[in-house]
Amino acid sequence: MSALNLNSLEARVDELINALSDLASENRSLRAQHSGLLAERAALIEKSELARSRVESMITRLKAMEISS
Repeated sequence: MSALNLNSLEARVDELINALSDLASENRSLRAQHSGLLAERAALIEKSELARSRVESMITRLKAMEISS
């Protein structure tokens, strides 16, 4: 293999190593973002359920007031 081909191959391998490093870093970042979004989603679902429960309770109380009137 000639020196030119060897240098070209070495440069390409270096490029691939850098690309792999960049992708690994991006993957870690996306996984962290995904984890944060899952936690945020869980919190929003919990808030939604609490609000739904409160609204149902209010409706029940209003119906009870309507019946007693």
